[in-house]
Amino acid sequence: MMSDLCKTPWWLCALLLLAANVPDAWCTQQKMNFREKEKQVLDQILGPGRYDARIRPSGINGTADNPTIVKVNIFLRSISKIDDYKMEYSVQLTFREQWMDERLKFNDFKGKIKYLTLTDANRVWMPDLFFSNEKEGHFHNIIMPNVYIRIFPYGSVLYSIRISLTLSCPMNLKLYPLDRQVCSLRMASYGWTTDDLVFLWKDGDPVQVVKNLHLPRFTLEKFLTDYCNSKTNTGEYSCLKVDLLFKREFSYYLIQIYIPCCMLVIVSWVSFWLDQSAIPARVSLGVTTLLTMATQTSGINASLPPVSYTKAIDVWTGVCLTFVFGALLEFALVNYASRSDMHRENMKKQRRQPLVGHPGGPAAAAPGLAGLDKVRQCEIHMQPKRENCCRTWLSKFPTRSKRIDVISRITFPLVFALFNLVYWSTYLFREDDRE
Repeated sequence: MMSDLCKTPWWLCALLLLAANVPDAWCTQQKMNFREKEKQVLDQILGPGRYDARIRPSGINGTADNPTIVKVNIFLRSISKIDDYKMEYSVQLTFREQWMDERLKFNDFKGKIKYLTLTDANRVWMPDLFFSNEKEGHFHNIIMPNVYIRIFPYGSVLYSIRISLTLSCPMNLKLYPLDRQVCSLRMASYGWTTDDLVFLWKDGDPVQVVKNLHLPRFTLEKFLTDYCNSKTNTGEYSCLKVDLLFKREFSYYLIQIYIPCCMLVIVSWVSFWLDQSAIPARVSLGVTTLLTMATQTSGINASLPPVSYTKAIDVWTGVCLTFVFGALLEFALVNYASRSDMHRENMKKQRRQPLVGHPGGPAAAAPGLAGLDKVRQCEIHMQPKRENCCRTWLSKFPTRSKRIDVISRITFPLVFALFNLVYWSTYLFREDDRE
């Protein structure tokens, strides 16, 4: 084989080597040529005196009388927080706009140039869209500005940017924390009326949400796209909106609020089972549970805005505070009844003692009283006996103070259970009456 190559003329070997290197060199040269072609195309369509970014593109069918149609779609990347007190929420999204500008048409060289990419939005005309319910917002510039503009051969322009926004979200907290909230994202034209500029949602899946979107206290149930054109003294302006429906996670509030409040109410009932003479223990228990419940209520209200209506959590904490306060008042009533019982017992003992100077005792001192007692006893025996289970059961407890404790042991739990039945059946199956 080597001998055959050696016999080949040198000029033929040179031709063979040149033919072997031609394709690679030719491809490299072609790539360089197309990069050069892109530069030429950009200079041709955006060069000085060729394109005016101040003039809006023509409308449908290239007529200047029709409005420019801008199609919008967004990609929801994350929702960092939903603030109940400030009534706002923070979101990060990729925002895209697409429109036709026939002034930007160019030759794609038989499909070799798919699109041209720009990073300077000032080079072309841009829609004057703004977020009407925005409180704060900023672009992302690390490592480079997260923005690009693509110009397609047939004149279509695609604008994409990543932004973070803090948006206003008016909330109705009547059912808090068993509520659902609707937070909107509104986009509108600032200066161009509907005669010049119209925003439309992109056909087919205009709003996309990142998979596994996690929120600490809410769940994104669904979202709806709609139009919200507004009329002012200066004209009618095109507007788009996305309604995000959030459902509040109840497990957090069940563990942090509802169960501790139930435990405080039940602890306040322990005083019903303590002896009446244990005054320090019953007072300390009642005051401690009352102060703890008041602190719990103030802590809940501190995290919520002051509103003019009653929330579901206000009803719960108010009733629980009432039960704890009622247990403390019950001890005051028991203490008063106990002193009355002691006073009555002392009076009875004094009446049973014989009078001084009458050795026969009370019967000798007042013989008429003995006859009167016999008459009363006869009348009592002549009256028909009415059996009453409650009276029979209460008769086992000789003092009124003890009877109050026994009645409270049953009444307080029953009333609290009835309140729970009414509360949960009312708020769990009640629809949020948002206006």
